[in-house]
Formats: sequence, C-alpha cells, structure tokens
Amino acid sequence: RLTIPEGWTRWDIAKAMIQVPELHLESEAQALELMNNVSLVSDLDPQARNLEGYLFPDTYEFAPDTTPAELIEMMVKRFRGVWKPEWTDRARILNRTTREIVTTASIIETEAKLDDERPIVASVIYNRLEKNIPLAVDSSIVYASKLEGKWRYDGKVYRSDIERRSPYNTRIYAGLPPGPVASPGASSLHAALNPVQSDYL
Repeated sequence: RLTIPEGWTRWDIAKAMIQVPELHLESEAQALELMNNVSLVSDLDPQARNLEGYLFPDTYEFAPDTTPAELIEMMVKRFRGVWKPEWTDRARILNRTTREIVTTASIIETEAKLDDERPIVASVIYNRLEKNIPLAVDSSIVYASKLEGKWRYDGKVYRSDIERRSPYNTRIYAGLPPGPVASPGASSLHAALNPVQSDYL
C-alpha cells in the first residue's frame, strides 16, 4: 500500500516509492525516470514533459509483484477516472487547455486549506492572470528550486529561491508556470474549472 497525499510533487512520490521494498527501486532517480512516460497522457496533454500533475493523490493497494511502472500507470489511470470527459469541454469554455487547468489546480491545491476556499483561490488566480499580475505562489518557487536540485527541504523559502530565474518563479514572471507544480485532488480540479466570480486579487 502506498498513500500519495494531495499536493505532493513527483519528487515526494519518488521518495515514498523507494520506501516500498516490494518495488525493488534502487534510487529516487529510477522512480523519477518512470514518471517521464508522457505517452500515458499525450492525448490529454500533448505538451507534457513528465507526469507531474497526473499522478493522482490517493491510497493505492497493489499486489507484491507489481512493478514501479505499473504503479505509476495506476496513478495516471486514477487521474483519468476522476477527469470527466465533460471537464475537457468545460476547460474549452474557459478558454484553457487541460494542462492549464491541471496547473491551476496544482496551485489551488498548495494554497487552499479548506475545500470551500478552493473556488475563491481559483478566482484570485484567474483575476491575476487577466490583469497580468504575477501569481507570486511559493509552491511554484519551491518547484523551481527542486527542478534545479537546490531545494533545502527545511520548509523555508530563501532569497536565492525567490530570485531564481526560472519560468516556474511566479514572483518574477507573470502568467501560469509552464506546468503543474504538484498533484491536485478532485476538489482542486473542480475549483479550477468552476471558480467563483469575484474581484479578489
């Protein structure tokens, strides 16, 4: 059994996977490599460079002879089970791609603590995007540091993180980051598709 909490990144998932002896993984890098199999989501997200955002947070129970690749397929399959076909249509109405919705949902996941706050957080994100105001989301800054192997894993955001020249640094660059920064749960995906109408920034 493996539990993936909402808001985890692929690095967090890789760390958890190597703790499962039955998966016979030698390193986190080995697990991360399997998360680059974008063929699993290419129809949903042709721009995907890895499976970030599509490894659905849930508790997975699997047979002892399950391979790490099969477990990752299970996570993507669970995402596909949650992502309803009409959600693709809803994204289109919002003039967003599936990737943009999943990216927005990943930010909502890392920013909102309560389910009923999520549609409000969604409206703040969309209002900022519309006005070209940087989102300034810490989770995207942490993600940029993790991408470069510079994150210190002590829960603190340092000046070097804030000043990092990365397209994931939403303090420096306006707009959505290039892709998801975590695994969003169903309520965050739903909020990204159904924001409240507000003028909150």
